[in-house]
Amino acid sequence: MSIVVHGIPNCDTVKKARAWLADNGVEYQFHDFKKQGVPPQLDRWIASVGWEKLVNRQGTTWRKLDEATKAAVTDARSAKALMLAQPSVIKRPVVEWGAKTTVGFDAAAWTLLARG
Repeated sequence: MSIVVHGIPNCDTVKKARAWLADNGVEYQFHDFKKQGVPPQLDRWIASVGWEKLVNRQGTTWRKLDEATKAAVTDARSAKALMLAQPSVIKRPVVEWGAKTTVGFDAAAWTLLARG
């Protein structure tokens, strides 16, 4: 199984996730949103986990947006446009475990996924 972790290297949750993977001997590739951009599989993520889960409404990027921009995020299309324009608004990490996609870090769930 090919595991890809998508995120931003200085994000605390991404750091925890990467440390957990290293501590558990799980090999993975890292995709940096800042350097490499939002990957083309964003549509698949939206279909798999839902745009609501992908848009991080607790994060600094979201809080800094003006109210009109926030109010305009009402469906998958508008959320995708925002995520492409502001990759930091994507909740992190997004991890592709082969065909399964997860958002955020959950050690218990990851233990099951890492075992395959």
